[in-house]
Amino acid sequence: MSTSPASMPKEATSKETHVLQRTTEHLAARYEGIFTPEMVERYVFESFTALGRTAKIRTYLAAMAGHFADSRLRSLALSMNRIEHEVPQVLFVCVQNAGRSQLAAALLQKLAGNRVEIRSAGSLPAPELHPETQQLLGELGMDAQDTYPKPLTDDVVRAADYVITMGCGDTCPIYPGKKYVDWQVEDPDGKTNEQIHQILAELEGKVKQLWREINAKSN
Repeated sequence: MSTSPASMPKEATSKETHVLQRTTEHLAARYEGIFTPEMVERYVFESFTALGRTAKIRTYLAAMAGHFADSRLRSLALSMNRIEHEVPQVLFVCVQNAGRSQLAAALLQKLAGNRVEIRSAGSLPAPELHPETQQLLGELGMDAQDTYPKPLTDDVVRAADYVITMGCGDTCPIYPGKKYVDWQVEDPDGKTNEQIHQILAELEGKVKQLWREINAKSN
């Protein structure tokens, strides 16, 4: 599969262009028979542009766009029943996707492992994770370097069985057949060390309750 230079995002550097081209080819092979190469290309380029609007550091932007595009394509395929829906799908949404939603996703991942598929997003994503979030993720044994704020997209909502919102109001699309829950939890940004650990403890309690509910429904 060859990519036309004219279709490449104009803001991409030559190195980023090379990464995006290789990513497009890789994902086109992964989703062969599910999505056309042209659709895969569009998702990769759209994901690059979307992340580029808020990215503070561009060093790994093209690579992150590839991961983001892959997640979106998988979500779309799940929602269209083009790949098997093997485990419950959970989406955590907050405003910036730099604090609460990232911590909740990490806590559920640590608790449930591969028995659930987890995504997070923000209605107005921040350029990077809050320092407080990076600290707490480190304490949880999670690698914050692989975690970055992502914009909320329709495809990830469509794929979710559970949509957990935190402070993002009515920005999340509503679709039938999904469990929507709003958690009233403060954002850790700018809080003291004691406060952020209180927030983490509150999220941990809510995540444990959510996991009990998911298990009860699955069994």
